[in-house]
Amino acid sequence: MKLSTEEFRHWKNRRVTLLGMSGVGKTYLSNMLRAHDWFHYSGDYRIGTRYLDESLLDMIKQQAMQSAFLRDLLRNDWISIRNNIKIDDLGPVLSFVGKLGDPQQGGVPLQDFQRRQAEYRQGEIAAMQDVPDFIRKAKEIYGYQHFVNDVGGSLCELDSPGVIDLLVKHTLILYIKVTDEAEEQKLIERAQSAPKPLYYRPEFLLEQLAEYLQSHDLQYAAQMNPDDFTRWVFPRLFHSRLPRYDAIAQPHGYTVTSQEVAQVRDESDFLELLQTAIARSD
Repeated sequence: MKLSTEEFRHWKNRRVTLLGMSGVGKTYLSNMLRAHDWFHYSGDYRIGTRYLDESLLDMIKQQAMQSAFLRDLLRNDWISIRNNIKIDDLGPVLSFVGKLGDPQQGGVPLQDFQRRQAEYRQGEIAAMQDVPDFIRKAKEIYGYQHFVNDVGGSLCELDSPGVIDLLVKHTLILYIKVTDEAEEQKLIERAQSAPKPLYYRPEFLLEQLAEYLQSHDLQYAAQMNPDDFTRWVFPRLFHSRLPRYDAIAQPHGYTVTSQEVAQVRDESDFLELLQTAIARSD
């Protein structure tokens, strides 16, 4: 959705999709706006509670069945297991995605990892396709005047043009870009200090895996330390995503910097930043 500055000023029910790498401030803005009559739609929360819920429970139950005590309880329906995903704590989703590498070190075997990646991708596509309906629900059911779509950092990796077209039709795309080298290095170091599961495009994953194995004199993914591979690949993933974000934002949306977002303290600051971004693109 593209707007003139004047159209933006008179936009009664605002709908914004926040785009960018994890750590640039998307969830910070979303949580802040929630206190100002904005409905916070978290893509990962929707994926976990709707599209991966059964797979998450299956994974948990599979682990529980390895315990004789729990196996007996589960098979007799004496206990039940459920997910407790929170919008600000998506641990179960990350656990499902997992990290590629040696299972003895907490890693996921390559074939299983690829299956989980594909399932996550389908979940993210479905969650984004739900956005128009949640825009309606947010207003008609919950009474929210405005809507913010807090998408995962992997949105640019989906290679699903229809998803982008849908978001552009129903929301204003705001890309939060890291432009400062020091800020970029800080974000990378933060991700490497506590490696988290990530989504990779299939081609990117296989290319990087082959290079990692060769450079570390390994033959199989199952020989890799999961955290070491995740730390090694993150800067490459980060830089591979930048042109993909630009390819979405340049024709379809607006761009602000992570430094500008860091200065936002309330809704008024956010709206002023949006107006500045729109004016810059005129």
